[in-house]
Amino acid sequence: MKIIVPMAGRGSRLRPHSLTVPKPLIPVAGQPIVHRLVKDIAKVLKQPIEEIAFVLGDPAWFGDDVVESLTALAQDLGAKASIYRQDQPLGTGHAIMSAKPSLSGPAVIAYADTLIRAEFDLDPSADSVIWTKRVDNPEAYGVVKLDENENIVELVEKPESFVSDQAVIGIYYFKDVAVLKEKLQEVLDENVMNGGEYQINDGIKRMMADGRIFKTGAVDEWMDCGNKNVTLDTNAKMLGFLSADNEEQLVHDSVVLENSNIIEPCCIGEGTVLRNTTVGPNVSIGKGCVIEDSSVKNSLIQNQTTIKNANLDDAMIGNYVKYNGDFTKISIGDYSVLE
Repeated sequence: MKIIVPMAGRGSRLRPHSLTVPKPLIPVAGQPIVHRLVKDIAKVLKQPIEEIAFVLGDPAWFGDDVVESLTALAQDLGAKASIYRQDQPLGTGHAIMSAKPSLSGPAVIAYADTLIRAEFDLDPSADSVIWTKRVDNPEAYGVVKLDENENIVELVEKPESFVSDQAVIGIYYFKDVAVLKEKLQEVLDENVMNGGEYQINDGIKRMMADGRIFKTGAVDEWMDCGNKNVTLDTNAKMLGFLSADNEEQLVHDSVVLENSNIIEPCCIGEGTVLRNTTVGPNVSIGKGCVIEDSSVKNSLIQNQTTIKNANLDDAMIGNYVKYNGDFTKISIGDYSVLE
């Protein structure tokens, strides 16, 4: 089994955090989004992963440190890491075809801006499985249309009238991904574009027209990381899952507590110091932070950040930040938000 992960976009909706760190590498519950996504997919598949192919953008943005991180992720799962570059932002289908040498055999394609919790077996009768989540407002999503045999027969984007309540979450299984490659090559050769981009859906529609069987794989939780508010919500949900699973150590042994309290669930990284501070619930703090005389809850703080005299709730703070709640002198860059 292979996993193909297109992750070339910067993530404009998550600015200012994605100005310096690609969105898939922003940590949620102590690990980058893409790391958690790939590990969760591997758990669902319940079979060995032979290769993980990552499709990255500009090397100036996705540099050597990113390649090293993703290579280590693949190796930890016993898989070969393949790194490809999407030279232009020309859509989901174009991104997948950037990994053309890896498009053979059984594979999962997953876009690295979402997290899941799921438990199901792949349908052996299916040529492809499209993972979905039941939603209350299907008109806001791309959804699947099913026939009487529960086969997917159509993909409908933001339907004005009810088609189904199963939203497409951006994770797909193909029994032989080479079939999708063939159809996407046709899309590229014929210059079939939607919204100025080559889309995976146009390849999938051609597979359906050939009579390929598509089934749904329903996830229990679908957690978006598209903007600050939903990323904080995802962080809180993931902390709850990890705490219940009790499979990861969420608070590093080196964390220093000086007259401070941690209200679980929280994830606190190596070397962080808390002084006269209450942290939690639902807080993730990276490595090497110092937080003094503060209260922090429902928040996500990255690495090497210093916070003093703050009362934070629903806050998202990046790397190497110095924040004093009693500030009178400030220097704030583009896209920053203080509420």
